[in-house]
Amino acid sequence: MQSVILAGGLGTRLYPITHEIPKALVPIRGKPFASYQLAWLARQGIDEVVYCIGHKGRQIVDYVGNGSAWGLRVTYVDEGKDLRGTAGALRLALETTRLDDAFFVLYGDSFLPIDYRPVLAQHGRSRKPALMTVLRNENRWDRSNVVYAPPLVALYDKNCDEATRATMTHIDYGLLVLCRRLVAERISAGAVVDLADVLHRLSGEGELAGFEVSQRFYEVGSLSGIEDFGRYVDQAGL
Repeated sequence: MQSVILAGGLGTRLYPITHEIPKALVPIRGKPFASYQLAWLARQGIDEVVYCIGHKGRQIVDYVGNGSAWGLRVTYVDEGKDLRGTAGALRLALETTRLDDAFFVLYGDSFLPIDYRPVLAQHGRSRKPALMTVLRNENRWDRSNVVYAPPLVALYDKNCDEATRATMTHIDYGLLVLCRRLVAERISAGAVVDLADVLHRLSGEGELAGFEVSQRFYEVGSLSGIEDFGRYVDQAGL
């Protein structure tokens, strides 16, 4: 199984930390975050990772290397300083490396402690170009942004009005499965595009499958998130 990790962002919420290092390398209990994330991916049966890097990306290359320390094969797609957005980064990956017919996508600051295999299986059954994992949230971890009507995400919208927001009980969990053809057909070459906008359109077209999870997510894109994940590492013995 293949996973793309989107790790090119500037990490502005973590300034001044991310003036020096990318979010993926933020130290957690004395170890870069990427080590925890890659170890978990390997446990889930992922054998190949494509890192989409940009801001301070060379540091990720230097630390992760070819991924053999985690039993992975790791390659890189470098946006440099001309960041193209999360969807634009995927299009660049399509053009410069090999993407599987279906592959996972997650963010370089997210730790998602679930079993990935059933997610991929559900994507195959759905026959949709994309699948989003969702968590019943009730605005607990962040503002809910999903109307989930199994087996579909009926609406995904991060910028909706308050009336629509009131109908949302779920949140995007942070793990996607995408088809390679979706990237080829829906994301223009060279465009600066946010993946959230692509997924919003798919939900409106009835083309975004859903998979509900129950385990909360963790992130290191904020100071509170770093503290929270550190406690999880201690409790889980990672």
